[in-house]
Amino acid sequence: MHTRPLQRTLAVVAISLGFAITSAAAQDADEDLIQLVVNLLGENDKDLRSLGLEQVRTEAKGDAATRRFAALLPKLPPDAQVGLLRALSDRGDKAARPAVLDALKNSREESVRVAAITALGGLGEQTDLRLLVELLGKGAKAEQDAARTSLVRIRGETIPPAIAAEMKRATPPLRVALIEILATRRALDTVPDLLSVALDADPKVRTAAMAALGQIAGPEHIPGMVQAVLKAQPGAEREAAEKAIMFVCGRNADAQKRADPLLAAMDGLNEMDRTALLPTLGRIGGPQALRAVEAAIADADLTRHEAGLRALCNWPNASVAPRLIELAQSDKHPDHRTTALATLIRVAPLPDGRPDREKLELVRKVMEMCQTDEQRKLMLKRSSAIRIVETLRFVLPYLDQPTFAEQACESVVELAHHRGLREPNKAEFHRALDKVIETSKDAVVVDRANRYKKDQTWVRPK
Repeated sequence: MHTRPLQRTLAVVAISLGFAITSAAAQDADEDLIQLVVNLLGENDKDLRSLGLEQVRTEAKGDAATRRFAALLPKLPPDAQVGLLRALSDRGDKAARPAVLDALKNSREESVRVAAITALGGLGEQTDLRLLVELLGKGAKAEQDAARTSLVRIRGETIPPAIAAEMKRATPPLRVALIEILATRRALDTVPDLLSVALDADPKVRTAAMAALGQIAGPEHIPGMVQAVLKAQPGAEREAAEKAIMFVCGRNADAQKRADPLLAAMDGLNEMDRTALLPTLGRIGGPQALRAVEAAIADADLTRHEAGLRALCNWPNASVAPRLIELAQSDKHPDHRTTALATLIRVAPLPDGRPDREKLELVRKVMEMCQTDEQRKLMLKRSSAIRIVETLRFVLPYLDQPTFAEQACESVVELAHHRGLREPNKAEFHRALDKVIETSKDAVVVDRANRYKKDQTWVRPK
């Protein structure tokens, strides 16, 4: 009969109770508990060891007990060291820190090293930052992940500035990782440091810094972020930088004033830079932004006209749809007409507060304006975002047109995916799904149609 686990458990309970019952016996009881925990940690039986680890986490308070437990680390097998390191981290007593550092320095077992690095997140100090940064930059993958976690968790008012200092002297890949850590920590005091590296020579560093600023910067930082937008290379980097400013301005609850910080920052710039920032302004929207954008569109200078159009195409909602329709039909430049139409296809079904039937009416109008089959297919695809039965009726005729049938089938099953729309219109959807099953050559689409007819679920692949 296995009595040792029961005996050990009873012993721990008895000592714990004895420790709590009389103050006169408190010191002896505490010493007995510490010794019992030490004995349990040395056991080969994992259940007994787990019992000891739980006591490390919650009982036998004080630095002396912590040091006694931590001193066992080099005497234990690797799996037991991992358990004890985790328990010491949960205990949260920095008296264990020297032993944790020794375990990291002396162990060749990856699991032990990872546990020690992770423990520094709760037990480490500012002097450990350089070590964690080094591990983040050149350690094994598991060690890098542990170092990243600890750099996020480690506490102290001086920690974020110290991480920012490490960031400035790090290599570009490591600088990116440290920027992301500062963003995760929401280290608001380091925003000036992030503004500095947003102008870095390395585009990946600039992109990471702007992404971080988009999360934690405030309106007062827009002038510095504007300089980073102007520094960003046109294309993906510039667009990401523009969106970072959009995120900061978008946190203003008053939509009418969201563009104010950017407009104020633009006032002090030369005309070329103001023109370059118009697409950024368009992402924020609002009446004041629209006035500036319309002035640019009306300008005889082609560069300003094009920048104004791009701003309108970046608009966050469909409120500018009438103007885009006008430009798509009458702009003097064919490429600009195409751009305006592509934007209409994007914004027509946006969930921006308009009634669904109004959105569908815009979809119908844009479909009539489409010049190519690819544009029409894209409009069919986008239309499934409007979850009303009238959208199903709009899509259905396209199942009979070979050029558009497959996309129409996909849009039907996308609409049918939503039970709240499908169930109240079951008969109509069943007829449409029968048509999809008959028409589609896509096995996934047919499977979805069959499932929805049977009121079964379908899980979208991740």
